[in-house]
Amino acid sequence: MTEAQKVPRRDELPAAYTWDLSVVYADIDAWDADVAKIEGLLPDLTALQGKLGEGAGQLLRALHLRDEIARILYQLYTYASNRKNSDSTDPAGQALDERAGSLLARIGAALAFIEPEILGIAQETIASWLKSEPKLQIYGYELEELARQRAHIRSAEVESILAQFGDVTRAPSEIFEILTNADLKFPEIDGEAGQKIQLSHARYGRLLESQDRRVRRDAFKNYYSGYQGILNTLGTTLAAEVRSHVVNARVRGYESALAAALEPRDIPLDVYRNLVKTINANLPKLHRYMELRKRMMGLDELRIYDTYAPLVPQADVSVPYDEARDTVQAAFRPLGADYADALAKAFNNRWIDVYENVGKRSGAYSSGSYSTPPFILLNYQDRLRDMFTLAHELGHSMHSYFTRRTQPFVYGSYTIFVAEVASTLNEALLNDYLLKNRDDAMLRKSLIVQQLDDIRATIFRQTMFAEFELDIHTRAEAGEPLTSDSLSKSYYELVKRYQGPPVTLDDEIAFEWARIPHFYYNFYVYQYATGLSAALALSRQIIDEGQPAVDRYLRFLSSGSSRSSIDMLRDAGVDMTTPAPIQAAMDAFDRLVNELEALA
Repeated sequence: MTEAQKVPRRDELPAAYTWDLSVVYADIDAWDADVAKIEGLLPDLTALQGKLGEGAGQLLRALHLRDEIARILYQLYTYASNRKNSDSTDPAGQALDERAGSLLARIGAALAFIEPEILGIAQETIASWLKSEPKLQIYGYELEELARQRAHIRSAEVESILAQFGDVTRAPSEIFEILTNADLKFPEIDGEAGQKIQLSHARYGRLLESQDRRVRRDAFKNYYSGYQGILNTLGTTLAAEVRSHVVNARVRGYESALAAALEPRDIPLDVYRNLVKTINANLPKLHRYMELRKRMMGLDELRIYDTYAPLVPQADVSVPYDEARDTVQAAFRPLGADYADALAKAFNNRWIDVYENVGKRSGAYSSGSYSTPPFILLNYQDRLRDMFTLAHELGHSMHSYFTRRTQPFVYGSYTIFVAEVASTLNEALLNDYLLKNRDDAMLRKSLIVQQLDDIRATIFRQTMFAEFELDIHTRAEAGEPLTSDSLSKSYYELVKRYQGPPVTLDDEIAFEWARIPHFYYNFYVYQYATGLSAALALSRQIIDEGQPAVDRYLRFLSSGSSRSSIDMLRDAGVDMTTPAPIQAAMDAFDRLVNELEALA
């Protein structure tokens, strides 16, 4: 194996392509100083316990102190988690992340009295305080939303106990992360030219795109052989995570774990159910595409490891990171000068950690806090797909940037329901830009395939994940044990139904659930599907309408959590309470299949 084929150490990467966490804390001493600051503020807040009902001034002071403590706490956590994720073999980063997680649970327990006490104050009293104390009015929407959840907030003592258990219930996710990112080892396989290649999370995706079917097969088989060796452990961790969701729902009086995840964010349960129902009704469209892919690849049997290989090899161009940076900036010009300025900050101020290194967390994400940059973690591999990943994560970071620039801390984040809208809208704008500005017939065909595969991966696949997640929670609620065998069996059957007759399944696909981190996120994945559906509609409006649609969209980006997610999207131009946006995405998918079939 050559040096170029080895995964580099963190200290071997050029600093310009790593994020600059020093803008958050210069060193661990500075991090410790903020821990001490929180410790100093906490007694002032806990001294108010039992006194929030005494007047508007007491309530206002408690909310101000809570916000300041939380602002610092999330800054501490951002630094610690990003440091660990950039190199999980670094003991100092692991220790900081562990300390931050414990601090998060402990502070959460200390703050747990606030919501029950507020709910103990009569609504009429709070309404009068909002009129008499202008500085309290900023919390009006938060207090309204809290009142809506009145039936599910427990006493201060119970809330404190539940918050303390957060230090325990985060264990399954942490075990999964360390086990799969730091401890899990993959074998070497032979590359297209017979060279030895060390399998890794980031390289697995690239190897599945190989034109050599033997390489794709070997990557698939050997990748899952690594998971097979720890399958029982991962089954136990996922089962523990699901049980924690179920217990939380029961303690808080929700009818189900799904309700406990959606109702606090004011998302109707029918949004989830409509998604699963609509996608299942449209599975023949996916089957038709897989049959077309099989014919275009000239295969007697289409396997899962064949479904990621480019259908248009000539357009499988290398896209170095610097080229991707310039291209996405050009693609997002329709969003205006303010958006362009924010992008420049991301690139020029080292908000982005670009390349893979030993011990780095797999995948990609955007992560920050109210008082830090919205950092981006990538594992860039010079693929066209990686440029789209960069566009995707920039969407998240721009959403965070505009929200935090506009909203006060209390509304300085956004719900997970809208989290994927900005990211997938960026991908749609990039795709449109490339189709209009690259005079390359093979690239056009490749981009059409990519649009199809985006919808396949983000709507069909994520809905399959959502259906699996709902199934395992429903089984846990019924008292059914979740074992690695039962998880694998049900997952295999689900893949079989979604992929349909054109795809011949290998046994290893049954283990795929074991590698999906989002199953530890408590009903997160469905929002990829709803988010892309909304984004496709909004991007079309931006392209067709111009400035009026841009203005609506930038208002959406800047709204944070100051209103309900459903209302913000409706004002931006799409109503997610109906199946219509999902069905429109399915109809667009079908039209793309028609276009590809004509080109092929």
